[in-house]
Formats: sequence, C-alpha cells, structure tokens
Amino acid sequence: MSLLAGIRGPADLKRLRRDQLPLVAQEVRERLIQACSVTGGHIGASLGVVELAIAILTEFDSPNDKIVWDVGHQAYAWKLLTGRNPNFETLRQKEGISGFLKRPESPHDQFGAGHAGTAMSAAFGMATARDLLGLDYKVAAVVGDGALTCGLSYEGMNNAGHSHRDIILIVNDNGMSISPNVGAISKTLGTIVANPMTQRLRETVKHVTLKLGGVFGDGVVEFAKNLEESVKNLFSQGMFFEELGFRYFGPIDGHDLPKLCDTLRYVRGLTGPRVVHVLTEKGKGFAFAEANREKWHGLAAYDPETGEARKPASGPPTWTQVFGEALTALAHQHRDFVVITAAMPSGTGTSVFQKAWPERFFDVGIAEGHAVTFAGGLATQGVRPVCAIYSTFLQRAYDNIIHDIAVQHLPVLFCMDRAGLVGEDGQTHMGLYDIPYLLAVPGMVVTAPKDADELIGLLKTGLEYNAGPFSTRYPRDKAPSPPSPIDSIAPVPLGSWELRRQGKDLALLAVGTMVAPAEQAANLLAQQGIEAAVVNCRFLKPYDEAMLAEIAGRTNLVVTVEEGALANGFGGYLAQEAGRRYPDLRVVALGVDDRLVEQAPRADQLDWFGLTGPKIAARVTALLHEGSVPAR
Repeated sequence: MSLLAGIRGPADLKRLRRDQLPLVAQEVRERLIQACSVTGGHIGASLGVVELAIAILTEFDSPNDKIVWDVGHQAYAWKLLTGRNPNFETLRQKEGISGFLKRPESPHDQFGAGHAGTAMSAAFGMATARDLLGLDYKVAAVVGDGALTCGLSYEGMNNAGHSHRDIILIVNDNGMSISPNVGAISKTLGTIVANPMTQRLRETVKHVTLKLGGVFGDGVVEFAKNLEESVKNLFSQGMFFEELGFRYFGPIDGHDLPKLCDTLRYVRGLTGPRVVHVLTEKGKGFAFAEANREKWHGLAAYDPETGEARKPASGPPTWTQVFGEALTALAHQHRDFVVITAAMPSGTGTSVFQKAWPERFFDVGIAEGHAVTFAGGLATQGVRPVCAIYSTFLQRAYDNIIHDIAVQHLPVLFCMDRAGLVGEDGQTHMGLYDIPYLLAVPGMVVTAPKDADELIGLLKTGLEYNAGPFSTRYPRDKAPSPPSPIDSIAPVPLGSWELRRQGKDLALLAVGTMVAPAEQAANLLAQQGIEAAVVNCRFLKPYDEAMLAEIAGRTNLVVTVEEGALANGFGGYLAQEAGRRYPDLRVVALGVDDRLVEQAPRADQLDWFGLTGPKIAARVTALLHEGSVPAR
C-alpha cells in the first residue's frame, strides 16, 4: 500500500517519519500527473508546491490553523493530502471536486479562491477576527509570486505589515503567474545583492550561532544555516518585505523538505507579521511541464507518456485563435493600436501578436485595474489600446472602466474571452456578468459576434470607432467555422442587427453564440407551423432601432436569447427600451438564471439553462400555448 493511500488528512501525514516525506512527495506528483491526464486542469503550479503543501500540513495544525491559498492553481496537492485523494478522478467534473478552493468542499479550504491576489487580505481578516474573539491559532497566506503583480496583495500587506498581528505570508516564488512574471516586483524577487555589509553580518550570525549550538544543540545550528541565507538576502529581497513591516526568512529551497519543515516550524513559533520566501519550480517532476511552463499551467486531458492532447485539435479554430491571428494581421493596416493583457498572453490568444509586434504589446501582470487605466492614458495621446482580458477578470476593473474610460469618452477596445458559460472551471470563472455590467456603462458599445467572420468585422469596427469605449465578447469554445480571408471581411455597421430569417408569429432576438441555436429552434418550430423570425443582435448597445420598429409592427412577441445572466441582461434592457416605444410588444428573456453555476462540460451547462435549439423551441411552444405571454 502506498503512503499516499493511507493519508486521509494531516494527522496521518504527521505520523510519518521525516525520511518518508520525500516518498509522499513523489507519490503525490505521480497521482497528479496521472489524474490530470484524464480530467485536465491546472497542473503546473500544483506540481511545484508538493513539498510546500506537505511541510505546511506537517508543521501547522490545519484546519485549526488557517491556511489560505491564493488561487486554486496551487492547491491540487493540498486537496490530495486533506482527504480528497479517493475522489480525485472527479476533479473539475460534474458534481466532482472543484479545480479551485471551495469552502463547502473541505474545512481545510479556508477561503474560496479562483482569482489571484485575495489571500493576504482574507488571511488578515481571519487574524483580526481571531484577536477580536480572543482565540489562539495561526494564520498563513500562501501567495504565488504571480499574485504579487496584483495590487490587492499589497493593500493587504500594507494593512497587515504594521498591525503587529500574528500572521505569516508564504511567498511561492516560481517566476511565473501563467506566463512569465513581469515588472519591478518580479525583478526584486529575482535579485540577490551581495555587498560587504551583508557578508560581515552573515559571518557574525554564523559565529554567534555556532557558540549557541554548543549550549543548545544541533537544532539551533541547523536553523542557523537557514538564518544565514536570510541574512544574505536581507538587503535585497528581504529589505522589500522588511520595509512593509514583515520579518523576512529566505529564500528557502521549496523542494528541500527538511529545510522547509525546519523553517516553518521556527517561523510558526514566532509572532508578528513575517514572510517566508520559498523558491519552487513550476511543473516540478514532470518533464513536459518543466520544459514548457506556460503551456502546462493548465490544459485539457493529455497522454502522460507523450504529453500530447488526448483529443487532438480538429475542426475550426477556437474563438481565441481567431481573435489573436486577426489582431496580428490587422496590425499591418492599423498602425496606431497596441495590445494590453493581464498575465494572459496565451490564454487570450495575444501571444502571437506579442511575437509579431513586441513593441506594441504590453503584459501588465495580474493587474486588471491598472491595465484599463493604463489603456486610458494611452488613449489620451492618440494611441488605440486593445484590452484583451477574460470576462471574469475584467470584473475586477469595473470602476476603472467607468471612471477612467467611459466618463472621459476614451476609445478603448475591450475584447473579452471566456464570455458566457466556461465549463469545468466552475463558479469563479463564469463569464456571465459582462453583458449586465457593460450595458450599465454610459457610452459603452456592447457587441457579440455570431461567428469568426463577424468577430473580425467587429474588431475592424471597434478599431475605427472614436466616440468612446467599445466591447466585444466570445466564448471558450471552437468557432462555428474557420474565418474568411481577413481582407474580404468588412467592418460591421455600427448599431446594426442582421435579419437571418423572416417570421410573423414571433421574433427570436439572439445574441452572439445563441444565433445558431435560435436558427435551429426556428426550424423545429416551423415543423409545428410556427413562423419565427431570427435576428442576430450583434449590437446590444446601441441596438438597431429601425429593425426593432419593423419587428414590433409584425408581431407582439419577442424572445431574447443570451448566454449571460438574465438579471439586468440584454432581455431586461430591451424590455425597458421596447416598453417606452411599443407597449403592446411583449418581451420574454432566455438566459442564465440568478444562481452560481457549477462545473460541468459547457454543453451540459447550456442544456441546463435551456440554451439549445430544442429547448428554445419547447419554451416558445409553451409560451404560445399559454394564451398570454407574461411581459418582463
């Protein structure tokens, strides 16, 4: 029986001898590589923190001690060691283990985390609550160095550093977020300054500690070796944290279990704000992941022997690929635009643009708010910024969108990947809210393409639009078909809809990805003698007032279909607009109900919410048979 199979929680791990822990680490890596080859997932960072997870569970008392992991990308080993090994094959599967941290899943998951940068603030909240309630436990935040490009991390550190509260920051430094880290903080973490003062202080510590070793034993001498390394770096990386009020320890080899355990045991016994700087290797122990750390950050199922995808790419390109390649080609015609992303060159498809136009590409790290305001500054000087950010991450920059872009009518083009239902990434990554939150922004143009050609056409329209911000959205999926040659695609006329099918009984007003299901529904309805018009509402705002007037003159029923939140979505917006002009026109909205969406294949999620051709047709049939359609 393997050691890992006998570990159902921290108590089992603590019973092992220290010399058995490296074998546990090896078994955890083998389990991660095999399980993720079937389920897919974020394997790279989790392989890098195997020893760190083991050391934390050995030296701390979870869940009594509160360990807050920043982003679930790091947490697969933690999940295996805290009782979820028997069911790990269900990772990211329907009704299975979440790919991110989830409080209802385990008492060891202290704070749900899918977006980076939250751990320090959450941990400081827990430490403060502990002190207010007069309780006694330790609180530690495990923060990836990628999250140190996120401003929220520093807001938490700034608040905690001079509070004198008992709190530990563990920095997992692997030089990566998803892509390689950027900026001054990354350089600070990666620089070691050796000057005469540092060397003298280092020798003094060594001399004093050796004397203490003669009195207190070998344990003090062993810890002194770690302390000596900390002193060496006190005037480089350490000084940065010391100035923020944290006692600094490190850097520590994150794959040296004895050293990790010794350091964490000692640091746990101290009080006040302190930081342990741990150096890890993303993808550690898996040759494919070590060789290409960005690709292996997270991916679909693969063959662990070859590293190749289990389902080879076939058929049309993804929306992401269409976007990245089109943007790169358009850069020849539009010399005034630049591309900005927030630590996601590969995820947003902009890595191809980065290679072709490096001087026009800016990766600002995990700092979406900064990305948007940076874009605003560029726009004031006549440079056209294209912000390529996932829908779920652009939420973090909402104030910047309103205050820094919309209020000043700045022409920034927002391109939102992963819009709508995102499948196995689950609740934290759903791109369901961009339609409601962008429709509410005065002056924002809101669009959604039905196919690859229309995406390119909307990009052309957005690059030519100068009156204010412009946005478009597209899903995590394959495009319906490959795009036409880019030069053959014309810009889409501003505010225009496209009538795809005539019909007198009702009109299906479909947004983006819902055009094809709406057309399928219309075909099914036609078999019942129901004539449904289908309209491609590629512009949600401004909408096509002339076509809406034409529709209102032909039918008294409109059904909107959108892959987004119903609350304050396109259907609600259109109902409000139509109610003022066409009081007899009834609007019924189909979309995603007001609830969090669990992980599952995207096709299953679309089916749950009735966003398929057959279910749209069934809903329309039911509405017509009711005799009166409720107005929204």
